[in-house]
Amino acid sequence: MTRAWIAPSLIALCGAALATVQVLEDSPGAAVGVLLLFLALAGATSPLVFPRSVGAAEAQRRSAADGRPVVYWRPGCAYCLRLRARLGREARRVHWVDIWRDPEGAAAVRAVNGGDETVPTVVVAGRARTNPDPEWVREQIAAHH
Repeated sequence: MTRAWIAPSLIALCGAALATVQVLEDSPGAAVGVLLLFLALAGATSPLVFPRSVGAAEAQRRSAADGRPVVYWRPGCAYCLRLRARLGREARRVHWVDIWRDPEGAAAVRAVNGGDETVPTVVVAGRARTNPDPEWVREQIAAHH
C-alpha cells in the first residue's frame, strides 16, 4: 500500500468500527449513515478525486507545448483538495504531478519553496505560486484555452 492510501484507509476503518458499534447497539440505520459518511470522507481524501498524475518531466514538457499550468500536489492535502474541487471540470486541463510518487516533482517543489514540500504549487510559464487562489488558476487555464 502506498502512503497515499493510508489516510483514506484509516478513515474507512474508523467508519467501519463506529458502524459496528452502532449495529451492536441495535441501530442499523445509524450504522449505515455513519459508514456512508466515513466512506465519502475516505473517497474525498483519496487520490481517486484527482485527474491522473504524470511525472514532473512529462508535465513540464506538456506545459511547454500547450502553456497549461502544472500543479504539484500530494494525496491527503486539504489545500490540494480545495483547489481540485474549486477547479471542477477545468481540473482535467492542467498537468497534475503527485510529489509522493515523483521524486523529481518533490524536488521541483522544494526548489521554489525554500526546501519545503508545500503544495499545491502551481507553475505557469516557469513561474511558481504556492497555494494560489483557485480563480487565478482558472484564469491561467482560460488564457491557454
